[in-house]
Amino acid sequence: MKKIIVLGAGLVGRTIARELSNDYYVTSVDSNTSRLKSLADNKINTLAADLSSQSEIKKVIDVYDLVIGALPGFMGFDALKAVIEAGKNVVDISFFSEDPFLLDDLAKEKNVTAVIDCGVSPGLSNLILGYHNKRMKIKNYKCIVGGLPYKRDWPFEYKAYFSPIDVIEEYVRPARIVVDGKIIEKPALSEPEIISYENVGELEAFNTDGLRSLLKTMNIQNMIEKTLRYPGHIELMKIFREAGFFSEKEIDVKGKMIKPVELTAELLFPLWLPEKDEKDFTLLELFIEGTENEKQSSYHYFIFDEYDNVENNSSMARTTGFTCCAAARYLLENDFERKGICPPEFLGEDEACYNFVFSFLNKKNIKVENSIM
Repeated sequence: MKKIIVLGAGLVGRTIARELSNDYYVTSVDSNTSRLKSLADNKINTLAADLSSQSEIKKVIDVYDLVIGALPGFMGFDALKAVIEAGKNVVDISFFSEDPFLLDDLAKEKNVTAVIDCGVSPGLSNLILGYHNKRMKIKNYKCIVGGLPYKRDWPFEYKAYFSPIDVIEEYVRPARIVVDGKIIEKPALSEPEIISYENVGELEAFNTDGLRSLLKTMNIQNMIEKTLRYPGHIELMKIFREAGFFSEKEIDVKGKMIKPVELTAELLFPLWLPEKDEKDFTLLELFIEGTENEKQSSYHYFIFDEYDNVENNSSMARTTGFTCCAAARYLLENDFERKGICPPEFLGEDEACYNFVFSFLNKKNIKVENSIM
């Protein structure tokens, strides 16, 4: 039986560990022992370790066939580097700010396949775009994505289903988009638009820095990614940002130097923590337009996924975690020869891999609607 080690036992990391343990020997690692205890009723080995230490990471992953990176963004890049240096294939979902292609030469030197950004978006959205980009000349690409609770608690009407510190990054990191073939930066939370959806009503979409690897791997004239929240959330987060609550710059508070964002995080995170068995939904919408076989073609993809009442699992953990699991299974069960940094759009170019991922998601009852417009 092949061995997989999952670095990080947060909401998504636990989902990944549980799913893969159905067919593989799985070890889940985290510094937080209470998170590991939640896996005690599963056939999963657990290990407490300091994953901020590259030497510790190299030590714990030594005997495994595949590594899954499910750490917060601020830890993700260094952890990925350690895994690659150890010569281990890896599938990673960390939303780190560093350029992953800085590790491309190292990964090729170590003969490593490093699949990065392998969640729902970035992740599944990239896979779909990569598939079509191989088969048509794309001119316009737009991605709209969000995960929200059904229960709209004042004042935020939001819960963090992945690392909350990465959520704050979405509100401060400039959003890079492509307009007429040029990469331009827009402020985070900018250019809001109201979109109405049948299942949940009106939501507001705003610019976020979600294109990531696509900025380097795709030659597409126009690309944009937007994140969804309930109406009013943008304005509230703008107030926090402009007032300095998300600032990394230390300030003097009664003789003590603190980073405002660290205090904000301590205050916000308990309020953003989903309640036990709290119902949520994930929405992903893609628009792809271009020329195919010398004809104009437009594709529309739509996913609406909800909390799993049988497994008691959040939709965000499902859509993110199961996409990662599909990629992990494909690497373990098939001959994927590409080495180096492999964002999901590279996986999507391979029709067998593309079909494998979609078949797996369908088995997990994540339905992907696809129409030609």
